Amino acid sequence: MLLLCNYYVTYRCNAYCEFCHFAEHGKFKNTPQATLSDFQSNVDQLAKLGVKFIDLTGGEPLLNIDIAEMTAFAKSKKMQTSITTNTLLYSKFADKLAGNVNLLHFSLDSPDEEEHNNIRKINCFNSVLESVEIAKSLGEYPDILFTVTNETYKKLPRRHELASSKGLVLLVNPVFSYFGNPGLSDEAMYFIEEYVNGKMDVYLNPAFIKLRRNGGNHIKDPLCKAVSRVMVISPMNEIILPCYHFENDKILIDRPIKEIQKSEKYKYFLKMEGRFDFCEGCTVNCYFEPSFAFPTNLYGLASVTSKFKYGYNKLIKQKMKKINK
Repeated sequence: MLLLCNYYVTYRCNAYCEFCHFAEHGKFKNTPQATLSDFQSNVDQLAKLGVKFIDLTGGEPLLNIDIAEMTAFAKSKKMQTSITTNTLLYSKFADKLAGNVNLLHFSLDSPDEEEHNNIRKINCFNSVLESVEIAKSLGEYPDILFTVTNETYKKLPRRHELASSKGLVLLVNPVFSYFGNPGLSDEAMYFIEEYVNGKMDVYLNPAFIKLRRNGGNHIKDPLCKAVSRVMVISPMNEIILPCYHFENDKILIDRPIKEIQKSEKYKYFLKMEGRFDFCEGCTVNCYFEPSFAFPTNLYGLASVTSKFKYGYNKLIKQKMKKINK
């Protein structure tokens, strides 16, 4: 059952983050951007197929000039929308995005201006802080997304302090072992777990840590649901299979998506999800979050408390703040 669409509205980016392959701008500089017409057609179909969540991602999603119209359209289809941005362009789109993004994430990788800018290879620390104030003035409560690495995990308490001072939730995003990054050390994982425990305004899915300790996905007993629960669409209007990070094939959306799902190629990837050789040891958060959406195994059960805590902050606590504003 499809739950989520990871819709890459662009592969272009305006930052050079050291843990992300989109920093290699030469590869993506002239790549096409998703068109509004393709987006609307695909999202309309996905909504009818029961997809409830859509992540408008990239690259830097705000580089797509139609991003505000895209979020509004997805919201009109009763989808929960999310965007993660480095905020360099947020002020340009803030008014039009307001009210149409359920989960607005601002990336901030260090509480120290110099370190954050060095990680991103561009001056954007102050842009995040300014964007927080713009968002709050519009009644928005973005999350602060902290991609934790072995070099930055000890900064977690100060990152939490900064987010808390703004009345925001801190999302702890453990870096995964991909694009040459080794992933988190045992020391880093224990530190993160110990700090997050009991704190209501810090979100960490403990299943991510459990998955890493157990060696990630295992092809003989796969946990990944990257095809059955997630659909990945490229800016070139293609379904990427089995996932973006380990693209093995793609299908041009030149016919109804429901029809594509009945094709032999799609059925093959559905049968093989989590079972390819390259799936061994995978810990890519983008696919395991929806894979653990239902408490059908120990990983799903491990996720429940953290999701309840996050839901409390987003759906109750922040609504109360808006009422009292």
